[in-house]
Amino acid sequence: MSFDPDDIQRALRKAWSLSTASKWTADNPAAGQCNVTSLLVHGLFGGDLLKTPLPAGDHFYNRIGGKRYDFTASQFDSPIAYMDVPTDRADAELGAIAEQLAELRAAFERER
Repeated sequence: MSFDPDDIQRALRKAWSLSTASKWTADNPAAGQCNVTSLLVHGLFGGDLLKTPLPAGDHFYNRIGGKRYDFTASQFDSPIAYMDVPTDRADAELGAIAEQLAELRAAFERER
């Protein structure tokens, strides 16, 4: 599977659902999806897991080939002041339910 950020974003938007994050809404499909999305992208394409502390909790995203990719940034009303704190899967998994990650992976693969 090749890493095409635009293709990945398109597939994620179709794959996200209430089954992949409890905060999902039709108006804000990226809401609550950062943990499962960053874990999925990391598992499929490697790179680094990063986080930025926000008032509502840590926000997770990826760095691949030295570039930051935040596929769930659209959930926020204002830009994020990224801190790019290195983290690991265990940390990101604290906010992800295994069934939600499995559902996202299956839905993502159907959309690609």
